[in-house]
Formats: sequence, C-alpha cells, structure tokens
Amino acid sequence: MSRRILVVGAGAIGSLYAAHLSRVGEVWALVRREEHARSLIQRGIRVTGWSEFHATVRATADPGALPEFDFGIVATKAGQIREAFARVAHLFPHSSVLSAHNGLGCEEIMAELMPSGYVIRGTTFMSCTRFADDHVHYELNTPTWMGPFEPTETPFAMVQELADLINASGLKAQALRDARPAQWSKLIFNASVNSVAALTDLPHSPHFAARQNFDDLGHLLHDLVEEGKSVAAALGIELHEDPWTMNSIGARTNHPPSMLYDVRHQLPTEVDFLGGAIARQAERAGVPAPLHTALYRLIKAKEASWTWKEEHAHPDLKPVTR
Repeated sequence: MSRRILVVGAGAIGSLYAAHLSRVGEVWALVRREEHARSLIQRGIRVTGWSEFHATVRATADPGALPEFDFGIVATKAGQIREAFARVAHLFPHSSVLSAHNGLGCEEIMAELMPSGYVIRGTTFMSCTRFADDHVHYELNTPTWMGPFEPTETPFAMVQELADLINASGLKAQALRDARPAQWSKLIFNASVNSVAALTDLPHSPHFAARQNFDDLGHLLHDLVEEGKSVAAALGIELHEDPWTMNSIGARTNHPPSMLYDVRHQLPTEVDFLGGAIARQAERAGVPAPLHTALYRLIKAKEASWTWKEEHAHPDLKPVTR
C-alpha cells in the first residue's frame, strides 16, 4: 500500500528525502516560498552524486492545501521547527513524524505542537549540497538513525516501517529501539565540526582531522570530541558510533557545514541545539565542558555583532584607506 509522506522543509537534506521517497510513495514538500513550490512542481528534483535520477514531487507553500499523511519528515533548521511544524502538526492525528535535525531539543518542540500522533527521534549523517531549488548533490551516503521518542510512546513498528521506506527509496536508514546513543554520536560530531567551521570560515576539510603538527586544527577537533564523550558518559549514554571517526570520514568531503553557511550570510545559527546543548547538559551533570562552552559563547557573540554593527554604524564616517 502506497504511503503519503510530507517533507517539511526542502533544503538540501529535505530535498534528498523528498526525491528518494517519491520512488516508493506519494510525496509532498511544504516550502516557505511560492516560487520554490512552483519550481518543484514544474521541474521536480534532480539528484546527482551518489544517486543520479530525476524525481517528481508535489509541493506547496500553503499548509491549507495539504491532506493528512501517513508519515512526516521535518527537515528544517532547528530554529525554524516551531514556526514550520505548527502549521501542519494536525495533519498527523494517528501517524508519526521523524525529526531529521541537528542537535538536542527538536523532538520536544514537535511533541509539544502535536495534538496527537507520534514523534520519531532521528539523526542523519548523510550530507548533500543544494545547487538550486530543483538540484541537490548527494555527497555522503550514510544512514539515518531513528527510534521512538519516548514521551510520545511511539510504536517501534512505525519506526521500522519508515526505515524500510527510506531503505527501499535508495537511502540508508536503521531503526533502533533506543536512538539516543546515535543522536549523541552525531551531536558531538556536529557540534564540534559546525562550531569550528563557523569560527574559522573553513568547510569540513582535511584540516579538521590533521594532527601531525603542533598547529594542526585536528588537535582542537579531537579535544572537542573527547570533551563531548565525557559529557555523554556522565549522562549514562554509550555512544552508537565514534564521533572522531565520523569527523575523519566527513573531513574528506570539503562539505560546508550548515553553520558556516549561516555565518557567511549573517543568519541565526543552530548553535543552541549543538554546542550550547552540550554545554548546558554538562552543567546539569556537573562535569566540565570548557571548550564547547567557549565556542558556544563566541558564536553567540558573533551573531550579536551583526546587529551591533548595524546599530552603531555612523552614516558620516567612511573607512580609512592607506
């Protein structure tokens, strides 16, 4: 029986899910811009890289045009979840929605917005780059880890069915009875890589894994990973994968992490859900996390600097040139 699936947010990862799942179900994409919806309706989604195909999807920027769904995948930025999902949470009265986000705290927001239905705890290590509204390049072919979100008592059978659909679509997924160890593995990796990229203006390049020389950036990445692992251990979480290995694999791709894009375009980052989440969890557990805390505060200050510069710009002063 064909399943109807809604993908909320057709950025890079959302477009990858939507394109692949269109092979096995009826897929809709909810986007912010009318022109984005028109582009998807008229041209579909072209996937290059690990997969090479063209997909046809349904798309809209109007939540009122949507039917009810068997499954949902929310793939917005973490800071956009509340605004985006609030408009469609009622469309899953007896079905389940996957949180495909970075960091901690996303499932809680989604569960708060759902009058009924179920939330699936999810994290993904695959990566891609969106070249246009209708073109994504699939770069890292790794799985989505997913499991029941405990407060909504999500049946494991729902998790397994969505994982089976994702696998049948050509992507990779693994259904886990407890997805928290996988989520923390990705959290530690992502918080470390994204924070360093945001502050150095480097993509996830071989610099992030190099530790041969005293000034190599990989030393800092390794220390951030070890610090994150100590916080997870204090919380009783045994990691699903080694974050340092994840970093070493990802460093081969030269992929620009999401927070690097945000900083370059002076947009709010996801740091509260990443390094900020590790720093807060460390404080609650009573263990030190000075590196993650320092990077978190530096990035928050960087965000504040954009507004400060605008507010304190003097219209009569011109830059001095020499």
